[in-house]
Amino acid sequence: MVVVMKQGSTQVQVDQVIKLVREMGLKDHVIVGTERTVVAVIGDDRHKDRSVFETLDGVDNVVPILAPYKMASVEVKKERSVVQLGGTLGGSVGGKRVGVIAGPCSVEDRSKIIEIAHMVKEGGAVGLRGGAFKPRTSPYAFQGLAEKGLQYLAEAREQTGLAIVTEVMSIDQVALVADYSDVLQIGARNMQNYNLLSKVGEQNKPVMLKRGLCATLEEFLLAAEYIMARGNVNVILCERGVRTFEEYVRNTLPLAVVPAIHRVSHLPVVVDPSHGTGKRYLVDPMCRAAVAAGADGLILEVHQDPEHALTDGAQSITPTQFADMMKVIRRVAAAVDREA
Repeated sequence: MVVVMKQGSTQVQVDQVIKLVREMGLKDHVIVGTERTVVAVIGDDRHKDRSVFETLDGVDNVVPILAPYKMASVEVKKERSVVQLGGTLGGSVGGKRVGVIAGPCSVEDRSKIIEIAHMVKEGGAVGLRGGAFKPRTSPYAFQGLAEKGLQYLAEAREQTGLAIVTEVMSIDQVALVADYSDVLQIGARNMQNYNLLSKVGEQNKPVMLKRGLCATLEEFLLAAEYIMARGNVNVILCERGVRTFEEYVRNTLPLAVVPAIHRVSHLPVVVDPSHGTGKRYLVDPMCRAAVAAGADGLILEVHQDPEHALTDGAQSITPTQFADMMKVIRRVAAAVDREA
């Protein structure tokens, strides 16, 4: 449930609500809006007497949350969330500007990641992606440079100001990755790794959660709920395509999920057309379509020499293609009252 405070309610009155929530054995999360404050009640409140809140001073009304995901629901927060990415450029996802994150699939060496960081920044990116730990289908494929790769990413941030977005694959990597990065990415294969979700939920870094290969919309949002229920509300949802019977693309990119999520959740949505299609020639048009559909951001794979990339070269665009694409994206964004 959500306890909606009256306009002009005092901190003392809010504290009274919090005290009662905790006495019930439930958790509270205070959301301060532009007009009023609400207290989200987290936990199984089905057998709790909601009417006791209505008698407290400063309480306007108590609203039951019907969605199985509570913290991520628009029933808890009507205003759309804006997640600050970090870095020194002040980039964010969820506001009027479409935040673009770009970089190679994996960090291959120091010079390449620093060079590409400068290139994508010049093209208009606010974040740098790059995997230091890479989940690969084959155990013999390149799996990243581990901590050395994180160090190279941190150096790229120092030189460019770009926020660093990189994947964490296991609980024992969380602290290490959090030390170097600005945004912790949970890959599609780990979307339902609930222990990992809970662990990143205890961090103070934003989390980008990628949709699982066969996950439903509700499962996607419930995975986000695991993170938010542990206290980390800075969650970015990422649509990266789902597995279907189609063979002309690596994955099927269902852009209808963007307005569908916006209808039921306040969380920002980023689209990944690189993994969503697996085809370089499809990245540009799907970026345009994603922005037109209302995406809050894009995450793209950009490489200086895609043909010789150690991972995902077939879906990586060149820095020149990225710069040209961004010019078009800005026009599309302007047409739907956004910026890029």
